[in-house]
Amino acid sequence: MNPKKIAVILSGCGNRDGAEIHESTLTLLAIHKQGADYQCFAPDIPQHHVLNHLTGEEMNEQRNVLVEAARIARGNIKDLRRFDPADYDALILPGGAGAAKNLSSYAFDGPDCTVNQDVERAVRSMHAAGKPIGALCIAPVILAKVLGRGELTAGQDGATAANLEAMGAKHTPTDHGEIVVDRRDNIVSTPCYMLEARVDQVAEGAENLVRAVLELAG
Repeated sequence: MNPKKIAVILSGCGNRDGAEIHESTLTLLAIHKQGADYQCFAPDIPQHHVLNHLTGEEMNEQRNVLVEAARIARGNIKDLRRFDPADYDALILPGGAGAAKNLSSYAFDGPDCTVNQDVERAVRSMHAAGKPIGALCIAPVILAKVLGRGELTAGQDGATAANLEAMGAKHTPTDHGEIVVDRRDNIVSTPCYMLEARVDQVAEGAENLVRAVLELAG
């Protein structure tokens, strides 16, 4: 029997302007530990901006989301335009500011944000097929915006919780390692670095999320 195949959408490389590296790699680790396999994707678009992760200051350079995400995927990554929902059993979106800056405009527009068209297509197609979707950290805002529904978590962040509700979702508070499973919409979410978290706490959340996603995938 072939292992379940999970598509993972990355948003760059680095928590301030791309995909959160711990959340991303620990998700990939959890997928393999659960006996499944993965394929990384990212949109082939410019990053919104590039930040110095030591100082937090903006740098005078341009980078590409797909090229940067390839750092995490060790080069084994595909342009999100090539995503075909028929090839995958589930979809997972790690967090990081890139989810709110590159995959969407949530960091700037809140509930009035837009979502990258290839990200929206991936989410809508998987949801329409009844296949599970996982979202870590800030990534649940993308699901709320695209689907306009779903029970999701942003940990205990009141502002994000209010924005999720404004976009049509229901927010459920969570603590470290906890997940929210929406069985009606086949969505799983976990807070990770929406809380002040250690890397082992992020790992626990990622493992619990992946396990639940695979259970929903049957």
